[in-house]
Amino acid sequence: MNWQRQVSKVMRFVFCSLVLMSFGANAVNTIDSVRVWPAPENTRVVFDLSEQPEYTYFSLSAPHRLVIDFKDSKRNVNLSNIGKNDPRIKKIRTSNSKETGTTRLVLELNASYRKSVFPLAPAGQYGHRLVIDLFDKEQKTHIAVKPPTQQQDIVIGIDAGHGGEDPGSVGHKGTYEKHVTLAIAKRLKTLIDQEKGLKAELIRSGDYYIHVNDRSRIARKKNVDFLVSIHADAFHTPQPSGGSVWLVTNRRVESELARWLVNREKNSELLGGGGSVIKNTDDDNLAITIADMSKEYSLEVSHGVASHVISRMRKITKMHKRTPQNGNFAVLKASDIPSILVETGFISNHQEERNLTSPSHQQKLAQSIFDGIRNYYLDNPPAGSYYATIAIKKHTVSRGESLSVLAQRYNVSVSKLKKANNLDSNVVKVGQTLKIPRAD
Repeated sequence: MNWQRQVSKVMRFVFCSLVLMSFGANAVNTIDSVRVWPAPENTRVVFDLSEQPEYTYFSLSAPHRLVIDFKDSKRNVNLSNIGKNDPRIKKIRTSNSKETGTTRLVLELNASYRKSVFPLAPAGQYGHRLVIDLFDKEQKTHIAVKPPTQQQDIVIGIDAGHGGEDPGSVGHKGTYEKHVTLAIAKRLKTLIDQEKGLKAELIRSGDYYIHVNDRSRIARKKNVDFLVSIHADAFHTPQPSGGSVWLVTNRRVESELARWLVNREKNSELLGGGGSVIKNTDDDNLAITIADMSKEYSLEVSHGVASHVISRMRKITKMHKRTPQNGNFAVLKASDIPSILVETGFISNHQEERNLTSPSHQQKLAQSIFDGIRNYYLDNPPAGSYYATIAIKKHTVSRGESLSVLAQRYNVSVSKLKKANNLDSNVVKVGQTLKIPRAD
């Protein structure tokens, strides 16, 4: 009887194994959705799948097509309207494959594009994905040249963090960081464009993905003088709260600078105002010195703007950090572009998540960032800018000078002098520094 029980156990095991093998043989990967993210210089197509994809792809011309074969798969998504309004994709459709069980999808394209195809493992709210990036072939780094004028605008680049396939951090109620950052960025752009002497350029103007390494390239292409990257912080518990302002670490800037200097003829346009000298000189020490001066200027301006922004932000929100912080952020690595990263609050904090989705709070945050940038450049106007023509002069009081004497000398009223310096009386002290407003 024992041997009969043993045989029975073996038979049950074999039967279960055959069932499982049969199930595995019939299991297929499903294509559950297709998402298209158009951007100014590229389009990203994302296929969401139930399992890790096994795939091959090839391109065809006349007409231009990209063909993707998904092995052991089936399609669970309607393709009729996907990519309908994309500038690079005419349509996405199915086709027949010679391999049984293979799903063939065809992207009909408007032109020939540089392509990048790669899988992504599950992360956050996303499962397995296959990503296709279509890049415009004519994409080049172009350095705009400002016209020779005595009243140039100071161009502020505004980088809304994350975007498209990258949602950033996600709040308790499902708020995506990418939506918050873009909303604040657009409000900040409106404020800057309303200010004479300033001009804003959005690095990301819609819901699409831009690699962090491309953000400084786009900023350079738009010829920005300063870059502010907007984000919302997060933590694995809801307790932390407050904003912060970050600068790139000196080590990160130096490593990037060293990489550029290896081939300085190619990269001279990335090295600031001394780029032409750096390109043409045979003196390595001179090239390094000029590039280092550009780096030091960039870090000095970045720290100055960061301090001004913090002083304004702390009036409308709690600050997690009350002084500028240093971090290893790729978006801030360009040595020729002064830049800061602003964490507007913790999206993982329930109260701050509500604040960050409030239009009125978004406006206050944008206003505080604007005020900080504006105040810094009013105090430190670049030569040749409009701000340089309206800069507030400063005067150190000497023995025998009074408000009335200074008012007459600078052709302004005593009341205007008092207002500019927050004075409650007409008394001034020797050695006191006064701001001198523009003449009446």
